[in-house]
Amino acid sequence: MSETTRTAGCPECDGPLRSDGDETVCRSCGLVVSEDRIDRGPEWRGIDEERERTGAPLTRSRHDRGLSTEIGRGSSRLTGRKRRRLARMRRQHSRSQIASKSERNQVHAFTEIARVTSDLSLPEQAKERACMLFKRAQEEDLLRGRSIEGFAAAALYAACRMGSFSRTRTEIVEVASASLVELRTAYSAMNRELGLPTGPIDPAEYLPRFASELDLPTDVEMRAREHLDELREGRHVDGRDPSGVAAGCLYAAAKEADRSLTQREAADVADVTPVTLRTTVKAIRGTDGD
Repeated sequence: MSETTRTAGCPECDGPLRSDGDETVCRSCGLVVSEDRIDRGPEWRGIDEERERTGAPLTRSRHDRGLSTEIGRGSSRLTGRKRRRLARMRRQHSRSQIASKSERNQVHAFTEIARVTSDLSLPEQAKERACMLFKRAQEEDLLRGRSIEGFAAAALYAACRMGSFSRTRTEIVEVASASLVELRTAYSAMNRELGLPTGPIDPAEYLPRFASELDLPTDVEMRAREHLDELREGRHVDGRDPSGVAAGCLYAAAKEADRSLTQREAADVADVTPVTLRTTVKAIRGTDGD
């Protein structure tokens, strides 16, 4: 333990002092001049000594970034009058956390984003990014005259596109409170005004999930990836529905492996028509013939 010599002398013998841990001791007579047992450093977690415990982490999925406090509900020994008084205090405290209409809209949108994220089993990263995109759209005044639910759904769809999470618009609309038209309108406005870094969707992103839902083995999925690579080389992917291309590749691979799979089943998983699926299958057969 390091020692730091102080210039002040001992009050008894005027000897030099030293600071050792939480005590200041005279070097000559050993008098304990002062002691300070308060640890003024950060509090460290016992399970992970490289991280300090300074409260809950900040999050973009709440309008106040998680800095607000809440009145708990753990006390069960209160009388009726005190319980009603505490309920009124809790209600007023909750209202005071939202200072403007803008924050109220954020609370509504962030709650919707969290619900849809949970229903679609999306990672926390998608929710955080969607909340950030919604706030940017709100700051750019894109919500005027448009649906808050539509922008919440569009922000989550954009977050999925940016994070390579394979979710279609139809899948999001099925669990969201917005319609497909509201989602498309909001997404177009965000993409135009915010310049979202979203490129074309890779059909390969859909292959693992579609294969799992169709109960297809790994070898069929791998063969479907080979078909997809052949379609890319022949430039048969550009301009086509990526989910339909993925379903078509899986259907063709399943038929080669003598798996029981109909075009309707494969098309329903991708939310496309059997006609769209057959277009991909014909392209695959064309590349095989070449």
